Amino acid sequence: MSTATHPEDPEPSGRFPAGPLYVPVRPGPAGCSARFFRTPPGQRTAVGFTSERRLTATLGTDQPWIRLSEPALRALAEPLGVRCLTVDPPFSAPAPATAKPLPAWRDWDPQHVGVLRVTGAAAVVSCLNLLIS
Repeated sequence: MSTATHPEDPEPSGRFPAGPLYVPVRPGPAGCSARFFRTPPGQRTAVGFTSERRLTATLGTDQPWIRLSEPALRALAEPLGVRCLTVDPPFSAPAPATAKPLPAWRDWDPQHVGVLRVTGAAAVVSCLNLLIS
């Protein structure tokens, strides 16, 4: 049986290495580590781009990257349980909007909700005062 591809075939008959890829990384104190993403169904995937232009169009110009071959990226990802490799994903989800942080418990003012907040020894003393009077 021939493994030649035909122009009308939607998929190639064999898996070919993608060649050197531009792999997004995250810098850290011990060097860089590859960034892993999730596919739309939620499966973890390693991501590589065939050109710097494609990487910056998808992830932005501030995204650091390194060059790795497809087998090297697969070997790096497999011990972490990431067996899927996505080459040149068409788009990525936008970064989440910065949300206003919730106030810390110390910032909570009991007067705003009309409840007196008494804890610890003060609560015991106020209860004893109610019982004595």
